Amino acid sequence: MAKFTQTVEVFQNYINGEWKDSTSGQVMDSVNPANKTETVGQLQSSTTEEVDEAIQSATEAKVGWRKTGQYQRGQLLASVANELEKNVDDIAETLTKEMGKTLPEAMGETQRGIAILRYYAAEGMRKEGEVIPASDKEALMFTKRTPLGVVGIITPWNFPVAIPIWKIAPALVYGNTVVFKPASESAVTAAKVVRCFERAGLPKGVLNFITGKGSIVGEALINSKKLNGITFTGSESTGKRVAQAASANGIKYQLEMGGKNPVIVLDDADVQSAVQGILSGAFKSTGQKCTATSRVIVQEGIYEELKAALLAETKKITIGDGMNSTIWMGPCASESQLNTVLEYIQIGQEEGATLLFGGQRLTENEYANGFYVEPAIFEHVTSTMRIAQEEIFGPVIALIKAKTVEEAIDIANDTEFGLSASLYTSNIGSALSFIDDIEAGLVRVNSESAGVELQAPFGGMKASSTGTREQGEAAKEFYTAIKTVLIRS
Repeated sequence: MAKFTQTVEVFQNYINGEWKDSTSGQVMDSVNPANKTETVGQLQSSTTEEVDEAIQSATEAKVGWRKTGQYQRGQLLASVANELEKNVDDIAETLTKEMGKTLPEAMGETQRGIAILRYYAAEGMRKEGEVIPASDKEALMFTKRTPLGVVGIITPWNFPVAIPIWKIAPALVYGNTVVFKPASESAVTAAKVVRCFERAGLPKGVLNFITGKGSIVGEALINSKKLNGITFTGSESTGKRVAQAASANGIKYQLEMGGKNPVIVLDDADVQSAVQGILSGAFKSTGQKCTATSRVIVQEGIYEELKAALLAETKKITIGDGMNSTIWMGPCASESQLNTVLEYIQIGQEEGATLLFGGQRLTENEYANGFYVEPAIFEHVTSTMRIAQEEIFGPVIALIKAKTVEEAIDIANDTEFGLSASLYTSNIGSALSFIDDIEAGLVRVNSESAGVELQAPFGGMKASSTGTREQGEAAKEFYTAIKTVLIRS
């Protein structure tokens, strides 16, 4: 009997309205982190030649796209939202198989992508400037927005639908053309999203999609002098290189990088509410969110009660393939990310922290071919330890005691990052002090640290972000420049 061979789909680059292979003739495998023997798809291992071709395509398309008109551009985004909605099941399943998060999480992310598209589609009918009184009573003075031109977009693997869309949608509706490079680990999902833009009838060259190694494609895009703007979400180290290159080339840039997000729990907090928020913020998506809870700073009077409740609930977490409806937490997204998490767990123990629970790699039976690790909880952690300072990007939290709300906030601020922070309390005075004193761009009270509303500005302070905010109306500040116009009769 002939052996059955599963056909693996090969995904091409999308340049100037055409799907095409890389001139390298090479492809990369995208592997299912729940089962490394399963290849989700193959992607182009592109060269700098394709980067140049994509940028040239976007450059040639930018004048025509700008002249299309904001209302018409918005209508095209509405059509993209409809296409994404038609393919929501396939894209969500692909996301789970490629990145590892559970299917309900993947479905939620894809639905969020649809909502973001519809939000920015409506930007086509919102104001693009304002009238300003002129000192000359015979003159009319007003502002209007003008697009940057060609924008490079580099996105991470942890949100392969939402993050690309929250960058691409405002870029397009405000009149820019785009060269989009997704992280290779989840580029099959990204390719399926780009297909929705193609099916919606986007003109040639307006959106270009290219895959490949970060060391080749990413570096070529970062160092290109032909871009007018570049927006990046990813590691702090790469973000610094983006900033240096963009500054040297005189290119506008926007960076979203790491987080070491604290949750403060005060003596007067609702313990069960706090525990559920910590669990969701720390361990959903296997802790692979830039806003994920990493440090839990607990006032002494409630520490033991919260610790016991947190341990009890963490032990209930089911781990496995995200396609299984009984699973609460999936695998790490890649073997590399798994190894990073395991390394930090070892570092925490070597530094003198106590591993209260978990932290072991799961390798037996159904876990044999996946990148699975138990959620880890440390205590006896000090702010000087690496596990309290460095982003782990995995299901690891550090418990830290504090005597007062002031001390808790000081501990929370004692890091180079400042993305998201949360406080659990029933005292409005404590909440107001926290809001004023915490060094974070996303501040939440009695709610988990992870998550953000699509219509609200997104971004952090200190080393977490550089440049203007993303999402909501704030996105306009990056993707456009202001023209001030005076007309005299």
